[in-house]
Amino acid sequence: MKNSDGFEPNNVTTPAASSDNLQFLPSALADDHRRRGATLAAYHGAEVPLRFGDAPAEHRAVRTAAGLFDFSFRAKFTLSGEHRVRFLHRIVSNDVKSLSTGQGVYATLLSAQGRILADLRVYADSDQLWIDTDADLRGKAMNTLRRYIVGDRVEVELREVYAAALQGPASRDVLARMLGVTLDGLDQEMHHQVLEHSGSTVRVVRLSSTGEEGYEVWLDHRGLRRFWDAALESCAVGTLVMCGTEALESLRIEAGIPRYGPDFGEDTLPLEAGLLGALSFNKGCYIGQEIVERARSRGHVNWKLAGLLFAPGATVPAPGQPLAAEGKLIGEITSACFSPTLERPLALAYVRREVAEPGAQISLQNGDSVEVTGLPFLRPK
Repeated sequence: MKNSDGFEPNNVTTPAASSDNLQFLPSALADDHRRRGATLAAYHGAEVPLRFGDAPAEHRAVRTAAGLFDFSFRAKFTLSGEHRVRFLHRIVSNDVKSLSTGQGVYATLLSAQGRILADLRVYADSDQLWIDTDADLRGKAMNTLRRYIVGDRVEVELREVYAAALQGPASRDVLARMLGVTLDGLDQEMHHQVLEHSGSTVRVVRLSSTGEEGYEVWLDHRGLRRFWDAALESCAVGTLVMCGTEALESLRIEAGIPRYGPDFGEDTLPLEAGLLGALSFNKGCYIGQEIVERARSRGHVNWKLAGLLFAPGATVPAPGQPLAAEGKLIGEITSACFSPTLERPLALAYVRREVAEPGAQISLQNGDSVEVTGLPFLRPK
């Protein structure tokens, strides 16, 4: 991809690249998914459903009602010990000290050069911090944090916790009926609470992965199976649709949500990827903070993640495809899909700041013209 001085075409990390050299972990529900006709594929360190049937129909179900996803590609670990908060606060890019129990924050784990080693979601409990990241980043994230523990009373522990997700405008009502609760206290993103369901402890997190209202449900292995079976009853009566990662990708691209691997990584500054929600500019020092602050005070970065809007009927471009303007190389596509909502191809791409303004016309390598647009491509009602 790019760096602050130049551009290196076709150097894109794909979701299939495992940063801790682990094989893809099969979903705990893999056999059940196959029996229901799902096609499984590797996604960010796990083997999960690619689709259950028609991916565009799954996509549209999330935009209009509610979709059910197997989030086994997300890994969880905890930080415990009396110094856990001050330790993590001085390591990651966002404010951990201000979190109260039941709150969460998005953050990045940076190198000393300000590049993104991993992105994390941090959730506060009364006695520990929960960290949620992609399965193929868990080893890197845990080992990096452990290396910084010098004289701190902090323990890092991998947790055997699984997740399912409901996404869509009807997801809150469907989930509340399934759990028999009102989900009070989950009115803000990344707020979370612990409940009981069918004899299992359940953590419910409000989090959108699609641009629509969304919730994750964290459970142990037995609880996951019980929850999934209960969710299938909602699927049977048409209030919920089982969805795979093919729909998840087109949904998150429409919503302008970048992902570690295809859209940013160890060669990317957070400001280049537009990850302003992962940064605190008044918390003080953390690893990589000097580089981030230098980029912010300069007023711009040389590369910016932007949206590309293609004409209806155009071919969906391949990730890694170079972009040009006036005969000069000015960018590279990172993620692309056909949008069932807008009925045309869309892409996320890094482009030079000179051509990053919405409305700019640039070209693919084959000469086809494409329009730069702001993100997200659409805002849910």
